[in-house]
Amino acid sequence: MDNSDFFSPVKIIAKKRDGHELTSQEIRWFIEGFTKGPISSAQMGAFLMAIYLKKLTESEKVALTDAMLYSGTILEFSDPSIIDKHSTGGVGDKATFLLAPIAHACGIKIPMVAGRGLGHTGGTVDKIEAIENFQTKLSLEEFSTSLKKYGMVLMGQTEDIAPADKKIYALRDVTATVESIELITASIMSKKLAEGAAGYVFDVKTGQGAFMPTLESSRALALSLCETAKRFSRKAAYVISDMNSPLGHAIGHSLELMEIFEALKGKGPKDLEDLSLTLAAKMIVLGQKATNEAMALEMAKEALYSGKALQSFRELLERQGANSSIIDFPEKLPIAPIKTLFHAPKDGYVSFIDTKALGLFLVDLGGGRKTPQDTIDFGVGLRFFPKIGSKISKDDCVLEVYSRKGQEHLLQYLEKNLWSNFLLLSSSPTKSNPLIWESL
Repeated sequence: MDNSDFFSPVKIIAKKRDGHELTSQEIRWFIEGFTKGPISSAQMGAFLMAIYLKKLTESEKVALTDAMLYSGTILEFSDPSIIDKHSTGGVGDKATFLLAPIAHACGIKIPMVAGRGLGHTGGTVDKIEAIENFQTKLSLEEFSTSLKKYGMVLMGQTEDIAPADKKIYALRDVTATVESIELITASIMSKKLAEGAAGYVFDVKTGQGAFMPTLESSRALALSLCETAKRFSRKAAYVISDMNSPLGHAIGHSLELMEIFEALKGKGPKDLEDLSLTLAAKMIVLGQKATNEAMALEMAKEALYSGKALQSFRELLERQGANSSIIDFPEKLPIAPIKTLFHAPKDGYVSFIDTKALGLFLVDLGGGRKTPQDTIDFGVGLRFFPKIGSKISKDDCVLEVYSRKGQEHLLQYLEKNLWSNFLLLSSSPTKSNPLIWESL
């Protein structure tokens, strides 16, 4: 008789709750039971909280990643130029839509199995679906064929790719178990390894608006991701980038796409452009299209400023059902009709931004989910202009909010709390944060 006949969800939850190490068989049995139905969402929520509080050993983390990875189909390619990038999520983080076309224009093939919004951060799939008719629901056969033929494809997670993660991902968002290095590693790597890429570049966010608020925890996650990738014989690199300020200025689905359209034309915010070029350069090196990052960075810049990256993005939209003219007529994107401006009450230097609170405010507007069943309002959003260290003058516009009728109470709350909770000014200059804290 198999030992699994004696397993029970309650005993496994209690064992982890009390800080004991689980066996790989126990973890695999629990994940399989949740994926196929006998183990309830309530029990999985308790299991996730036990992991969050007691953490996992290296062996447990490996076993969890394996169980989630092998819960579905795994794609296999032998092309060393197939490289993917993953961001751990941030406020206003839309860099994927800029760096992927840049890297693609330099010969990198990019298999994007993207996620939806999580907590106070936006999701790549949610954002791209603001473009009418863009199809993210592809079969694995369509995904694989498109990758081989065209070199860049984007789809949402399917039942075939790490189905255990898809169910767990939604549950983590509503059980306060998002910020766990072990759970984040297993979630990311179960999807990424299933894509069949030869290597990965990880953009790990750090700071007030990141899931990992300290440089130490961000580095621990970056190393965890790279070590897991290498255990599966994949190449890996990472960048730890700042999330004490939103990336770019736009926060919200349609607004972020508008900002991307401008960035693809070489007119985007400098921080968004610089980070995207850096990440693309790392992808180009991992994909063996350049021998060093200096050469790769020059290739990335040429792809962006020549318009090749823009053309790659246009072709992606057309292949997946959308009309690429939206790039030239962004006003056709859904935009909430009420625009409210907030101005600085005095001169000063920005000393603190509650980036996470800005992300949560977008959720309150309807631009994120509080439950897995919530629908996204693509049209609401914010344009937030200051960065840490910015000098602003009295009456400068620091924030634009796009909202709908019936949301006046949210605007009143923001007006009352903007200069005490969301944004602080200092009378003396404040040191700005580096965009990239470290990389490997």
